[in-house]
Amino acid sequence: MSPGEPFLSTRALTLPGSVFAALVVVAALVGCTTSQSSVPNSTVGSTQPPIPVDSSAPDGTDPGASDTVATFPPDTGPNVYAHIGPNDMSPNVADALSLIYVPSNDDGSVTVIDPTTRKVVNRYKVGTNIQHVVPDWNLKTLYATASGSNQLVPFDPTTGKPGKGFQIDAPYNLYFTPDGSTAIVMAERRRRMNFYHRSTWKLIRSVDTGTCDGINHADWSPDGSFFLATCEFSGEILKVQTATGKIVNRLKLQKDAMPQDLRIVPDGSKFYVADMMHAEIVVLSADGTKVIGHIRTAKGTHGIYPSRDAKLMYVTNRGRLAHDTTRKSHDGEGSVSVVDPATDTVVTTWQIPGGGSPDMGGVSADGSTFWVSGRFDDVVYAFDTASGELTAKIKVPGGPHGLCVFPQPGRYSLGHTGNYR
Repeated sequence: MSPGEPFLSTRALTLPGSVFAALVVVAALVGCTTSQSSVPNSTVGSTQPPIPVDSSAPDGTDPGASDTVATFPPDTGPNVYAHIGPNDMSPNVADALSLIYVPSNDDGSVTVIDPTTRKVVNRYKVGTNIQHVVPDWNLKTLYATASGSNQLVPFDPTTGKPGKGFQIDAPYNLYFTPDGSTAIVMAERRRRMNFYHRSTWKLIRSVDTGTCDGINHADWSPDGSFFLATCEFSGEILKVQTATGKIVNRLKLQKDAMPQDLRIVPDGSKFYVADMMHAEIVVLSADGTKVIGHIRTAKGTHGIYPSRDAKLMYVTNRGRLAHDTTRKSHDGEGSVSVVDPATDTVVTTWQIPGGGSPDMGGVSADGSTFWVSGRFDDVVYAFDTASGELTAKIKVPGGPHGLCVFPQPGRYSLGHTGNYR
């Protein structure tokens, strides 16, 4: 989500190129068990210089090159999240370290946290205006989207360390088609969706989004034939054909709407859209062409995440509106709304003692913890999903954004911070 960052014109920075190289292979994990930690930079295991960027796309040696066509049937119901339960870990993540990756767009770093000790174990400079850490479709690589540097930086989940970045124009957010063949870069400041071969990163097509300003979050229909995408600054929802990239519908939301995250509900009967400016979830029809309801949440509604059993949706509320982003949070601001998608009701709300700004994150593999970045308070939150209690608040650099919990259960990733099927 962009209003918490510098305005769009500050993202158009570039870095010089170098040759794409192999991923680094050794990670050192440090720290001791604690329920809450505040870690200054001086205690971090290592802080690396900026990662150089390749001037050309990779040469096709990506570990996903041999599996770019899915053999998985789509989950068309009754639960599109049928394969994200605690026991549904892919064999592709068998050697992955359990880590939390936190991109901070104020200083262009990714902070790595050990979720067991709840300590920062590493920090890496990866570029400018870094937005999200995104699991690749096959779950073998993570990509940090350094939008201002026009690069993707791969991380090896078996080591928790980055390789060398390669040049991709304006990668604000990153998604993958359900068959694994195509990567879709949401080039927000360009008003474009750029479609690439996932294994070679060669451009297939570039789609102008037209009136859609702030192309950002997305999710797919149960059968994978189309996806919906949010237009943050123009208040629109696009419906896009997966196979062609053709925009087949534009839905204008209510006046002053600022749509953020977008997720399909478990039974595939509707989509949820977080509207930050109206403190609500907008409910869309299954075909994505009309508004069919509203769910009142709290100020600054932003991220949407299914629980491990897919019976609930965790909705983050940042506690403030679009441009109230230059201060720390006050008591009473910031919460998580727990929504029952079967009834479209908020069943409980988790408050943050002293206030907070929960933004984006993910659920632990066992479902017991919801990890979220605290966008305007330079922290990461850990919530106990059984009680709603805030169990940790961990200090990170300024502007923590698209936090990635890895690994998580699922057959494959559709992108973002971990939209799994």
